[in-house]
Amino acid sequence: MALYDSAFVVFDDSVEKIFGTSPSLELLHENAEYPFAHEAGVFVQEDNSLFITSNQFTDPRTELRRIQITRVLLANDGKNVECEEINPDHVPMANGGVNYKDGVLFCAQGTQDRPGGLAFMASRPPYTSHLMLSSFHGRDFNSVNDVVIHSDGSIWFTDPIYGFEQGFRPKPRLPCQVYRFDPARNSVRVIADGFGDQMDIVNLLLHRNLKSVADYTSSYAFDIVNYSGQPFLTNRRVFAMADTGIPDGIKCDVHGNVYSGCGDGINIWSAGGVLIGKIVIDGGVANFCFGREGTIYILNEHRLWRAQLASSTKGALLGI
Repeated sequence: MALYDSAFVVFDDSVEKIFGTSPSLELLHENAEYPFAHEAGVFVQEDNSLFITSNQFTDPRTELRRIQITRVLLANDGKNVECEEINPDHVPMANGGVNYKDGVLFCAQGTQDRPGGLAFMASRPPYTSHLMLSSFHGRDFNSVNDVVIHSDGSIWFTDPIYGFEQGFRPKPRLPCQVYRFDPARNSVRVIADGFGDQMDIVNLLLHRNLKSVADYTSSYAFDIVNYSGQPFLTNRRVFAMADTGIPDGIKCDVHGNVYSGCGDGINIWSAGGVLIGKIVIDGGVANFCFGREGTIYILNEHRLWRAQLASSTKGALLGI
């Protein structure tokens, strides 16, 4: 078994291929004023940048609760970063996000007087934005939370009632549900329910025929089957259980391993649900994303970290 820095924990020798011979973890940026590094984590390879969303904080200028989108420009030398605060017009209370066409698709949770939904924002200035979808056949979504793009072009997202529970959204008009939106047909349908208030769809395993959903401390796998030309989720089963905190931001690498932000850092499971390793970070990890050739950008509330793993470790979403 290889010996690593204490941040890289080995539970199974198979994780050594993921870590490589000399994995490293470094702090890229810290913001003591507010928790700028909470959700999204969208890497744009064209200009080596990263889009992230903050946790809620009280704006000292208005004394109102808000969320801030930040664009992080990553220097080629890997030593410095530049942070730009972005305030697009049509992305109220942004949360999760994903690469989409020539920009970023954000989950806009909405406010008491503004609906949320799926919001597209260009990845270059002036960061134009528009709300792609805000309701399910006339009923406003609750507080759209996380999103992923299927290989067929459809958009899968979750809509829990967090916003109402946290006081910035009206009383829910819809249950906690998972949706599938087909932009080509402009159609939206419910794809899953029954997860309770803690429901959070986290990522589509694009290279396999599975779906993972975080529900309290466990994540679940489903088969995607086709009926009458439409996908349905069947055969729900436990994939894995996090031993510390609630799993969030689940993603896969190109080899089928599953990664999740947890209360003690990033947990890594094999495709069969066996915990094989961890990247331990004090305070836990809310979300993260893969960059190029084994790089992972890790969101730790007030801190943004970068882990460098083996160059063969690539995220399934971008495959770089």
